[in-house]
Amino acid sequence: MALIKLTAPDDLHEPSMLVALDGWVDAGSAATNAAERVAEGGAIIAEFDGDALFDYRARRPALEIRDGRPRTLTWSKLTITRSTYGARDILVLTGAEPDFRWRELSKELVALVQKLGVVQWISLGAIPAAVPHTRPVPILGTASKPGLLKGNVQAGPTGTLRVPAACISVLDVAVSKAGIPAVGYFAQIPHYLNGPYATAALALLEVVNRHLEVEIPPGGLANEAMLLRQRLDTAAASDESTRQYVERLEAMTDEARLPEGDDLIADIERFLRERGNDLGGSGRPN
Repeated sequence: MALIKLTAPDDLHEPSMLVALDGWVDAGSAATNAAERVAEGGAIIAEFDGDALFDYRARRPALEIRDGRPRTLTWSKLTITRSTYGARDILVLTGAEPDFRWRELSKELVALVQKLGVVQWISLGAIPAAVPHTRPVPILGTASKPGLLKGNVQAGPTGTLRVPAACISVLDVAVSKAGIPAVGYFAQIPHYLNGPYATAALALLEVVNRHLEVEIPPGGLANEAMLLRQRLDTAAASDESTRQYVERLEAMTDEARLPEGDDLIADIERFLRERGNDLGGSGRPN
């Protein structure tokens, strides 16, 4: 496998593969933060060839300079970590979304998961949506066949939807075609936020716990989510137009409906332009 350096353990028992990549479908870093919590304390069993997969002009390494002297470089990484919870082996594939060679990478990963005896593939993601921060995080599901999703998560959206694909979707399709059961859980986060959204990361971790029937503790995510909620509530309460906007989203969520497309776009653009910075963002959606 040209793109993967594997240190294969010989005692894996029907492992599950959990996947989260930064970038296109990782709004608020929710998916990667949840995956990193699952991987915390585990052992790295596979590393990927960053020189072949990453565009370093887009993902420049971080240079640390001490007292005027260049000292260290930190490069983008993509790894697989083995974590064990009870009798359950979980292989966590996470890191930077590759810039190059997606089809070649998907072929190598199919061969790898077959070699390791992976019994299921679980993708995590997060997307901006017209939802308020004051309601539970909605989770959308995808599945390679009916009956795979757990925890009352429904497959959706209904009908046909064409969107630009992320690398994680390319990998998901490849393993599905190879006959490996594959599901995806995608958190919807408030479009008016920018930066890490621990609330959605915590929701995705809870979904993983239900799906795999394990108890992975939240670690610092629970406290981060609580503090973030307090900051957002304070920001919304301090401005009348912000409060009214959040209340409109609450009403639409409670009625399980969405606004008309043109109205929503106009509202989002106006709100982000006028109030995005007040909610800890840059005035742009994730």
